[in-house]
Amino acid sequence: MEQKIIKILTDLRPEFDFTKNINFIEEGMLDSFDIVNLVSELDSTFGISIDGVDILPENFSSVDAIKKLLVKNGAKE
Repeated sequence: MEQKIIKILTDLRPEFDFTKNINFIEEGMLDSFDIVNLVSELDSTFGISIDGVDILPENFSSVDAIKKLLVKNGAKE
């Protein structure tokens, strides 16, 4: 699952290294437009629908945060 998340992030913003353990939002790697595109891609890739109340910056701040969000919304690890 982590490799799929990193691939999606890299496809979205190839200029950044998403393998680093840093906060993607605080570092300016993802903005609100990126998150909208990311949610759409995660939904289709993992066959889920991320709940609107879960679309918060802290849920997209790292690969681990995204993984937890996906599992919470029904994605299989």
